[in-house]
Amino acid sequence: MTTTTLARPRPYPRTEDGALERLQREHGRALYGFLLALTHGDRQRAEDLVQETLFRVWTHPEALANDAHPSPRPWLFTVGRRLAIDARRARLVRPTEVAADALEQLPYADDTAERAVAALDLRLALRSLSREHRAVLVQIYFRGASVTETAEALGIPAGTVKSRTHYALRALRSALPGYGPGRVQSSAALRPAA
Repeated sequence: MTTTTLARPRPYPRTEDGALERLQREHGRALYGFLLALTHGDRQRAEDLVQETLFRVWTHPEALANDAHPSPRPWLFTVGRRLAIDARRARLVRPTEVAADALEQLPYADDTAERAVAALDLRLALRSLSREHRAVLVQIYFRGASVTETAEALGIPAGTVKSRTHYALRALRSALPGYGPGRVQSSAALRPAA
């Protein structure tokens, strides 16, 4: 039986004292501005990318010792750009996060059960109206008829159609507590009391 010894993690190469400070002073602003543009103005993300870029310099001091290039700025920008691309790809792979309160703000109208309950409540409320009021609402709201067309279909004056519509809607509002404009409450609150 052979035994394997675990290799110790190698320490980071030694970076010259003050090199990162000088690098930050000389190129930090330009690098931050470059990364800010790449992150579409996200200051926090740009700052994180600057820090990660400087960390890469700290772990690879040989990049600073390269005599072929008079300035480390192109290398810094390349590393920062690649880090920004990697971070963006990582974000795109993750599913979009949704806050818990956003789920509560979704309208219940998209829920089939809620729509069914609302339809039943509306039918019960319509049955509580007089036949004349119900006939006017059916013509105007369910068949899409105008006031004049409703008056002709029911054989009553247009003023009477308007009046009956007003009082019928008022009666519906009192028969359907909880159904407000743009607001739907839980189905238990919407059901009429027995």
